[in-house]
Amino acid sequence: MKRTTTMLVIALAMAAYAFAQSAAKPDASLPSVDQVLDKYVQALGGKSNIEKQTSRLNKGTLEIPAFGASGTFETYEQAPNKSSATIDITGFGTIREGYDGKVAWSQDPQSGLREKSGLELAATKLENEFHRNIKLKQLYPKIIVKGKEKVGENDAIVLEATPTEGAVEQWYFDAASGLLVRQDAERETPQGKMAIQTFFDSYREVDGVKIPVVVRQVSPVFTVNMKTDEIKHNIQVDPTKFAKPAA
Repeated sequence: MKRTTTMLVIALAMAAYAFAQSAAKPDASLPSVDQVLDKYVQALGGKSNIEKQTSRLNKGTLEIPAFGASGTFETYEQAPNKSSATIDITGFGTIREGYDGKVAWSQDPQSGLREKSGLELAATKLENEFHRNIKLKQLYPKIIVKGKEKVGENDAIVLEATPTEGAVEQWYFDAASGLLVRQDAERETPQGKMAIQTFFDSYREVDGVKIPVVVRQVSPVFTVNMKTDEIKHNIQVDPTKFAKPAA
């Protein structure tokens, strides 16, 4: 009986090892991380076209259906890592945010002016890399292929990306076009951590680079629908737009 038990334990151990080995092997039907990211860059217009852009202006409209609210937005971005956003919401007021490459700040009628720090600042740095789309492997040292899922009616390849500082993110790339169609991320806010799903749609080619002009952000609190109407590249941007206002 003892020998039988010993042999059974050995057999189970070998089976467990074999299962672990097979589970560790990537699905041969799925592309590699490099293949997904390379296809994404090409789908956007290619590395050289992306690098030609050094600044960007976006103007558009937004809706927050849960509150019956609407408004407009205007954003400025400048390489390598500066940004400014102004959002006017009817009945609420103006929200402003900026990042000058070192200091990130936010100002709104409810919270006033505040400076971002900790993980909120780390996320701002990641999001405001102007050439982020061609630097993902530098910004996220660990990226793995998680599998394939549906986003709407289409198949998407899912990557899991871990930055040097901050929470793990999930990226969904359309299996056919190669474009990013969804991003899941956890963000720090003044109210605490918040899970945010961002959906990217209706890519438009502007100056050789494709940009999503319809973006939907879904959080546990509300959904924001944004539509970009105007995009301009390589414009002169007043540097004071990025600087934190005087208190």
